[in-house]
Amino acid sequence: MKIIVPRLSLLSLINKIQNVTSLKPAIPILANIMLEAVDDELIISGTDLTISMRAYIEAKVLEEGGITLPARRFFQLIRELTAPQVEIHSLSPEIGLINAGTSHFKLQGMHKNEFPVIPNFSEGISFTLPAAKLKELFSSTAFAAAHDDERQVLNGVCLEITNNSVTLISTNGKRLAKIQAQLDSDLGQTSSSVIPIKAVEEIIRILNGEDGNATVTLLPDKIALEMGSIVLISKLIAGQYPDVSSFIPEKKDTPLVLHREELMSLLRQVMLFTSEDSSATRFTFTTGELHLSAVSGQIGEGKVNMPVNYGGEKLEIAFNPHYLLDLLRHSKDETVHFTLTDPYNPGLITDSSNAEFVIMPMRIQT
Repeated sequence: MKIIVPRLSLLSLINKIQNVTSLKPAIPILANIMLEAVDDELIISGTDLTISMRAYIEAKVLEEGGITLPARRFFQLIRELTAPQVEIHSLSPEIGLINAGTSHFKLQGMHKNEFPVIPNFSEGISFTLPAAKLKELFSSTAFAAAHDDERQVLNGVCLEITNNSVTLISTNGKRLAKIQAQLDSDLGQTSSSVIPIKAVEEIIRILNGEDGNATVTLLPDKIALEMGSIVLISKLIAGQYPDVSSFIPEKKDTPLVLHREELMSLLRQVMLFTSEDSSATRFTFTTGELHLSAVSGQIGEGKVNMPVNYGGEKLEIAFNPHYLLDLLRHSKDETVHFTLTDPYNPGLITDSSNAEFVIMPMRIQT
């Protein structure tokens, strides 16, 4: 293999690919990325056996072939170079030569035949959405997913397809996020898939700042995302995602209207008086006002209040302020609607979008 590529284009590509490689791989080859020179393209691939990514850039191919090189060492080297063009030449199946201006390096790699085969996704259910819209769907739900939960399906985002709509849901049992979008065409079928949270985070990273459309393809055991010159393929989490519909409160005709930024500011203030042992913030609704308070024996006490359109009987309920702050960060409007029924049932936050955010109450300390 022998190619010449623009350094900045190569750097951008490696930066994205290296995220899926393993820091402490079970087998050494997984710490490497594969470089293949074919026709007028350089194809770069990386995998950790659960998530795989493949991308390409135009290159001057002097000799076709391939080699695998250590992902992070290769990225660090290309990042430090200053020459506008980089020449990559495989001196042998395991040794790569990198030339850039007056700089010359030999990098120990591994034979490309040791690299795992990237899964195929030629068949499956496919839909296309603008990259910005797809990023919004994943960003609005990923934050609420569990991490390292014993129930594996909660360690991901559930993607449901119902004819001409796509719905994403995530929950860790204490908060929930759900958002829906309409598709341009009726797919004529339904499906439910659970995408690992690491794959979701990579999808968000790939879509960030991108224009144009992205295509998602779903198979029984994997998902693929195509965005421009990048393809990401991930295994799905096996298992049935729980039916969360019964946990989402019905919207009220006259919900509480809360100024989002003001509430976020007050939450950041009062949460300074919470601790791991005492993380609850008490919400007390009285006529025209919301009072927030938190007490910690080791820290002290914080009390704040804000005007609200509440006119019922006094209502006291407690929430984890960190979880509530996350929900508000992912809301879009200047004001949000907050639906509450009593101190023992979850609250619902909505805005002008299709997103629904649910937060479970905490036990009030008396």
